[in-house]
Amino acid sequence: MVTISATYEGDLCCTAVHGPSEATLQTDAPKDNEGLGRFFSPTDLVATALATCILTTLGIVARRHDINLVGCKATVEKHMNASPRRIGRLPVRLTISGSYTDDQKKLLENTANTCPVHKSLHPDIDASIEMQWVD
Repeated sequence: MVTISATYEGDLCCTAVHGPSEATLQTDAPKDNEGLGRFFSPTDLVATALATCILTTLGIVARRHDINLVGCKATVEKHMNASPRRIGRLPVRLTISGSYTDDQKKLLENTANTCPVHKSLHPDIDASIEMQWVD
């Protein structure tokens, strides 16, 4: 179990504290929802969690199989639906440089699509993952 505590600071900003490390982050409402967009919004953090979870999970599997993924990049676009206001799409593009066997590519593609955050998203959210292999 990990505890994260959050405090409302006013002006639509919050500060969250990660219990184990005491690292902090701030959130703000986005400009299109009455905020100033000074920090990640809560829904930005969902998108960020997806991208970093995919990379982290890939890193775990790559380490187990002696595959070098240093420099692998993930880009996620957050698309909001208007009514009801919610995340509608989170398409992810992974860019992986280097030479990989077909078996390694299959392993990494399966891993990307089974990261815990991806599996935790509501099925109404389109969270497609595109793998771009660059030699």
